[in-house]
Amino acid sequence: MKFPALALFALTNNQKSTPSGTTSLLSNSKIGSMMEFLDCHHHFFDVQNNDFSKFLHSLTDGGAVYLSKDYHREVIQSIEQSEILSKQKLKHVGSVHVEAMPDDGLSEVLWVESLNDTTVKAIVASCNLAEDNAEEVLQLLKKASSKVRGIRWILDCVGSRKNPENEATHPGNLRHDGIDYLRDEFHSTKFEHGFALLEKYGLSFDLQCAPEQLPAAAALCARHPNVPVVIDHLGKPFLILGKNNAKMMPDESKLEEWRQGMKAMAELPNVYVKISMLGRIIPGWTQAARRID
Repeated sequence: MKFPALALFALTNNQKSTPSGTTSLLSNSKIGSMMEFLDCHHHFFDVQNNDFSKFLHSLTDGGAVYLSKDYHREVIQSIEQSEILSKQKLKHVGSVHVEAMPDDGLSEVLWVESLNDTTVKAIVASCNLAEDNAEEVLQLLKKASSKVRGIRWILDCVGSRKNPENEATHPGNLRHDGIDYLRDEFHSTKFEHGFALLEKYGLSFDLQCAPEQLPAAAALCARHPNVPVVIDHLGKPFLILGKNNAKMMPDESKLEEWRQGMKAMAELPNVYVKISMLGRIIPGWTQAARRID
């Protein structure tokens, strides 16, 4: 399985670019030199004070907030204070803000800009590409901020989220419950029309979908080779060791479904992948003996 790059980016102008005008994880790989790291996926949100976060508010306990000060404390300061990372000479040089299911993507972009956080080097904004006004929204997003480099619309759908058995359907699907924009004949056609516009506006697409949707996603991406696509969260394999992973025994059927989908995606030169959300794949992975060893 080969991808052109892992979507863990460092922003320097003298290297081969990956989606959103970013580059590879390490700007210098020589032993003893400084390694520059750009965090390619994080979110700011404040559901109590942002009118565009009503949907996100409905999914939380009502007090969800994560701002610049929280990110600087938990990520940047942690890197600076880590003895291990200090020895590795790892330097945090920026981040990519990824949309957090806003009711209005433009309002979220303007809010992120208002934070004046110099850490944020790029923004992946929200836009439902299946909507009739998708092109108008893309134009407004591009005008709102030069940092807007990509679009995400969460696509995970294996059936209605209201059915508790459909755990792989993302809560974000409740905004259009049960619609599969990758495999439903009618809705996928509308979504692809909007997807094709990303090339026109020089935008990448963050692909977040369920493993069983990956073959359909690969077919879509193959038809639009000039749209850079970044797979979020390793393609979203879900609880591959079960809810109790103590025995480290994988669910082979789930693994094979995910592998086949990722192999199809890996054949495409315009596709990249992020290493993220390991806690969803293997809960408690940081305490696993195999990882510690």
